[in-house]
Amino acid sequence: MKEEIEKLIFDCVESENALFNSYNTWRQPLVGFIDANDIRLNSLKKIVSKDHLLPNDILCDAKSVICFFVPFVREIGQSNIPNKISSEKWALTYIRTNSLMAKISGVIETVMNKSGYSVGKIPATDNFDQKTLISNWSHRHIAYLSGLGSFGVNNMLITDSGCCGRLGSVVTNYPLEIMAKSSRERCINKINGKCGICIKRCVNNAFSNKKFNKFICHKMCLVNANLYKSIGNADVCGKCLVGLPCSYKDPSKSIEEVV
Repeated sequence: MKEEIEKLIFDCVESENALFNSYNTWRQPLVGFIDANDIRLNSLKKIVSKDHLLPNDILCDAKSVICFFVPFVREIGQSNIPNKISSEKWALTYIRTNSLMAKISGVIETVMNKSGYSVGKIPATDNFDQKTLISNWSHRHIAYLSGLGSFGVNNMLITDSGCCGRLGSVVTNYPLEIMAKSSRERCINKINGKCGICIKRCVNNAFSNKKFNKFICHKMCLVNANLYKSIGNADVCGKCLVGLPCSYKDPSKSIEEVV
């Protein structure tokens, strides 16, 4: 079933790419799995928030969590390097990707339902407290626990295909056979202290004193949301995701090759 789920996600991304004739938007997605009863999930109530949900809060008889990372093509990221505001192409891709995430979740749900199983879906965005800006379901942390990647200094997940993309996840009561995976360190700065470019890329100084201020970050996202409100909900920035060694690949592999 895991292979079937992966193919469903691959095909969904491929079909969405085909809708936009001028250019592809996404590269091949990555898929991870985690047991819904994995004890490590309990740590999210301390690491993220005491109100962070567990799989059984999403689906009472949850057995598995399916995570997916949909990486952007280089052209999308490159468009967002200049200027303080996000590029229109980046904003539009954010909107389209949120729609894609909903479609992926829906496709998985349809297949599971046909086999007699259920799926609990979680929105790709806006599932956070508006006052604290803390999510009650962190796709990033769930993906980290599934083994898809490790956190960069920018708090984004660095996967084998980099950090420039979007994460999603769904919960199901289908009992997938899953082996617990740990995520090795992929952030160059955390490995040897020789990067930190993502901090310099921030256009709103949200990383002052090397500590991330999510409220300052969110202010910039709202500026972009207002600028692009005519095309949809684009409360996004993404400057700390582009122009980096980890934007489109796992940079730690280059270090390993040198060593």
